[in-house]
Amino acid sequence: MHGPADLHTHSSVSDGTETPTQLMRAAGAAGLGTIALTDHDSTAGWAEAAVESRRQGITLLPGMELSTRYEWRSVHLLAYLIDPLNGDLLQETAKIRESRLRRAEGIVARIGDDYPLSWSDVLAQTREGATVGRPHIADALVALGIVADRGEAFDGILHPRTGYYAPHYAPDPLTAVKLVRAAGGVPVIAHPVPAGRDRMLPEPYFRELADAGLFGLEIEHRENTEEGKAVVRRIASELGLVATGSSDYHGTGKPNRLGENTTDIDVVRRIVGEATGSAPVLSD
Repeated sequence: MHGPADLHTHSSVSDGTETPTQLMRAAGAAGLGTIALTDHDSTAGWAEAAVESRRQGITLLPGMELSTRYEWRSVHLLAYLIDPLNGDLLQETAKIRESRLRRAEGIVARIGDDYPLSWSDVLAQTREGATVGRPHIADALVALGIVADRGEAFDGILHPRTGYYAPHYAPDPLTAVKLVRAAGGVPVIAHPVPAGRDRMLPEPYFRELADAGLFGLEIEHRENTEEGKAVVRRIASELGLVATGSSDYHGTGKPNRLGENTTDIDVVRRIVGEATGSAPVLSD
């Protein structure tokens, strides 16, 4: 394994705009040495990504971004090197994806009352087998010329204040950490302080998560504020959690660029050393 290491990326299996193959090629072009594929609630892109990562000479950490919820907060948990066949985790992610699908159908129906949007428009923007979500609705709105890009869609029609939004099912973070560890994986909270501390988990809860097996916090991420990063660095230090950094790359779906934030390769080695669910795909 070698760096730079970007441990948070998405393909068209979830809400990225590039196939796993295209994502690995983009990682090679960006000069990355290690990359994690972390599609939302799905491991369906692992096999395809593994083939191309070898061709590109890049080490692949198969992973997933697991949806969780704490009170009103949406909290995402990066799960590295899990066993993709673990029954409990499969059951939970299937439940999340089904809820995402039903939520998306409801959102589209409500938007369709006011705009010329149909479910077939959304499916046209979705790869077969992908986890359908709000980004695909945004892409459909762009394709129809209703908005200019995903950003405008999320700032406008898809924003919770408009009334079209609805939450989907997700387990609480503590349950999710335990699920990931039971599946042999290594859990890291993604972008723990987006848009400031008001959306951060309560500080005492981080200790509960650490006691349950939380490995680290994704501190270097463009959505974390500088004030927030200082707070979670302190929390990580106090609880013995590692700090990671990642791009959260979505292709053209977000402005995030591959390698804009990276993780120290020694931390990557620690993740690999702790995992028992699956192994990294090493470059030739």
